[in-house]
Amino acid sequence: MSEKRVITAEDLYRLVWTSDPSVSPNGDRIAYVSKRVNPDRDGYHSHIRILERNSHVDMPFTNGEQDSNPLWSPDGSKLAFLRNKEGQRQIWTIAVNGGEAQVVTSAKHGVSGFQWSPNSSQLLYRSQAPSAKEESSIETDLSNTSKTTHPKPLEEEIIDRLRYKADGGGRWNGRRSHLFVHTLGNTEATQLTTGDYDIGDFCWSPDGSQIAFTSSIAEEHSLEDLDLSLMNDVYVMTNSGENRRKYTSSNTTIYSVCFSPDGHSLAVFGSDHSHLNATHAGLYIRSLEEDAAWKPLTKSYDIQLTNSMVSDMRSGIRSNGPVFSEDGAYLYALVTREGGVHLAKIAVNGEGYEWVSYGKRDIYQFELLKDGHFILAAADLTHPGDLYELDPETGQEYRLTQHNEELLNELIIATPEEFQMEASDGASLQGWIMKPAGTKKGDKIPTVLEIHGGPHAMYGYTFIHEFQLLVARGYAVIYTNPRGGYGYSQEFVSSVRGDYGGRDYQDLMEFTDYAVAHYDYIDEERLLVTGGSYGGFMTNWIVGHTNRYKAAVTQRSISNWISFYGVSDIGFFFTEDQIGGNVWENTELLWKHSPLAYVHKIETPLLILHGEEDLRCPIEQAEQLFNALKRLGKRTQFIRFPKANHDLSRGGHPRLRVKRLNHIVRWFDEHKDL
Repeated sequence: MSEKRVITAEDLYRLVWTSDPSVSPNGDRIAYVSKRVNPDRDGYHSHIRILERNSHVDMPFTNGEQDSNPLWSPDGSKLAFLRNKEGQRQIWTIAVNGGEAQVVTSAKHGVSGFQWSPNSSQLLYRSQAPSAKEESSIETDLSNTSKTTHPKPLEEEIIDRLRYKADGGGRWNGRRSHLFVHTLGNTEATQLTTGDYDIGDFCWSPDGSQIAFTSSIAEEHSLEDLDLSLMNDVYVMTNSGENRRKYTSSNTTIYSVCFSPDGHSLAVFGSDHSHLNATHAGLYIRSLEEDAAWKPLTKSYDIQLTNSMVSDMRSGIRSNGPVFSEDGAYLYALVTREGGVHLAKIAVNGEGYEWVSYGKRDIYQFELLKDGHFILAAADLTHPGDLYELDPETGQEYRLTQHNEELLNELIIATPEEFQMEASDGASLQGWIMKPAGTKKGDKIPTVLEIHGGPHAMYGYTFIHEFQLLVARGYAVIYTNPRGGYGYSQEFVSSVRGDYGGRDYQDLMEFTDYAVAHYDYIDEERLLVTGGSYGGFMTNWIVGHTNRYKAAVTQRSISNWISFYGVSDIGFFFTEDQIGGNVWENTELLWKHSPLAYVHKIETPLLILHGEEDLRCPIEQAEQLFNALKRLGKRTQFIRFPKANHDLSRGGHPRLRVKRLNHIVRWFDEHKDL
């Protein structure tokens, strides 16, 4: 057996990401998505694979370059999926016994999500409807009989929406996302919804007679300008798009919706915004009867539903909504808690919940089978993600895929060690430490403090390539969930609001103190720090308030809340919520919490990494920080990543992801011994 080697940034090119399990109606086959970096290393290829549940034979099923979102028809005869060709995704189907895939839809602006009708004869999908300007342009083109072509003249862009841009999506194109239904065998789809609103989540009723969806519709909302609202509503209409009925009161943000098996009730994930942006996602249910009320099922349990784990191994995969048991007595949901994400079984009658899965892991998707088993898509501390089958009655679990095993067998993979510490105010902080292989007694190792984004997110029991790389390059890595992180009480999560740079900063300093005191291989003279997004804000804040770290790398960061308010796609409401004010009334408050206000105190060598197309934390945040540091004669470097948004580290251009990782290591290598 050959000797194992350390992991490199370039190993990203060999990793395989497994997601989107979909089980056939008879339970014999599991379709799923296998994704990896393409041969040119300038993007990603994904295809659908089929796993025979009994024999565990695993084979490719589609051969497109970007196939995703597999869904079996309820009658089991076909598998539908999305295929991206020439920049547009359409629904394709393929017979279960194989053959050629056939394109079904021809949506002008592609398909962003779909579901089979219960009788397998129709596909309900969401797509952008042409804008009024496009419709006018089409009419003009049709009326122009001249064969002479002229270049289109430059036109001004008139903006009248507050939310006119979104990270990853760019500027609003004037289109609205609506529902369409395509009957198999027909050439054209029927548009079911129209108007100046967007469709969010959607689903069929079990008998196919009704469709539920989420949206914000101006004439039925309490606010005149819906861009000022974080709330939306649940609607139900007939399968022909008629008799639309509203089932909420515009006082909740609804993330997903589903019908009960008998079709008489709706269940949703939602937030009542009792703690604004920091509010735990909860599970609610209500009857379709006219005077029924929504019943919260999880509010008294103080838990965060859905997966809030931070990882650099996943981007853009489908998130699980609530799933009813076959008898409608329970709902299954993912729960983020104390470093792990697990599956919980929640009683519809409100009598409590129990865990279905256990262990130190990160379940990011699941499928319920008719026999009561579950297919789980899950990662852990040393594996990026695989499919598993769980029998909840016996607790037995079987690993179904292992596409990364050949690569992992070549590598020395570090296993993080978990520890608990008590903060000075009595709160418990959960943390982890990773050390290089071969660390001996008496060794003193440079150590990196990693800080997650959010801040309402969570580090935990999952694989993070960046951490493994740092350990492979001779660094210890420490990380925790300071105040504001999900996975703990609502009080813990919301306490960061209005206190950025306060208790959260103190948590990180006390966490570093604890790690240094309890792990004698940490070299206190060679501490380093990095983080992205909120973690970038905190990195900037740290180096402006202490010189204990030898070097720092700030990524996609916030440096100035005053300008962030007006340039970020979420700036206006996020700043008001998290910092507690706006630009014109609370300028001093926003400046007080801005790292740029303390730039003159920064002595730590600071590397600034930022994507040029980041609209969440726009690159002007990095530019201001860099310009000030250079003007002050500080040691700094600014690296701009072209065509990269806020998601660079998780789903960006593969070569840029590798360059980013190598720049982090380079900066620490160059400065750890100064």
